[in-house]
Amino acid sequence: MSKTKGLEPILKVSHLRKSFGELKVLDDISLDVIEGEVVVMIGASGSGKSTFLRCINYLEEAQGGTISFKGKILKTKKKNLNLYRQKIGMVFQHFNLFPHMTVLKNVMEGPIQVKNISPKQAKQEALLILEKVGLADKANVYPDLLSGGQKQRVAIARSLAMKPDIMLFDEPTSALDPELVQEVLTVMQNLARDGMTMIVVTHEMWFAKEVADRIVFMDEGHIIEDSSPEKMFSNPETDRAKEFLDKILN
Repeated sequence: MSKTKGLEPILKVSHLRKSFGELKVLDDISLDVIEGEVVVMIGASGSGKSTFLRCINYLEEAQGGTISFKGKILKTKKKNLNLYRQKIGMVFQHFNLFPHMTVLKNVMEGPIQVKNISPKQAKQEALLILEKVGLADKANVYPDLLSGGQKQRVAIARSLAMKPDIMLFDEPTSALDPELVQEVLTVMQNLARDGMTMIVVTHEMWFAKEVADRIVFMDEGHIIEDSSPEKMFSNPETDRAKEFLDKILN
């Protein structure tokens, strides 16, 4: 039995639809996420996974459906969105750090500017977060002097500084050299262990096997399977999921 059975979702996406012109990217997508749950989304490139995350964070606006957070349907007024986005951290493929700021200042900036936290408090909290992601010794370094893996860990730290309720990860290791992937996934693994609610789009299947509570398989804008890692990797229900996993695992 699922450890989340019967619990109220912290995030509830219902019948989401999104098109770009004539192209249907999300076609009637529904997904519930329970607090503390790690949901990993897999599927071929172009299946709609990244667009789905961007719709959750309202970086893209869906043409239909609803998104509920902590039991309230989200409205698209700017004030509501700004408050909501503080609770939904997002880490992208590319790091988007401020090159003219040190690592520490990059992590401090959001809490100071958005949450009006004092610089002293923001610095204290940022240093603790940098320690958590293994970069306390890089606090006064500028991003240009960091490896790709270190930059991505700073990006994660920057999102954590806003104290989100949910973290969204959009293929966070896809732009990294292979030897740098592990350091980022280890940070994410530790976050999951600490109880962070996460939705992760990734092609790193070992991470999906080891860390996910559920794996969601998307294809052509639809969720076609939603199951435990054990079931997904040992006995997927659909031919499309079997085909995808055979290609990516062999």
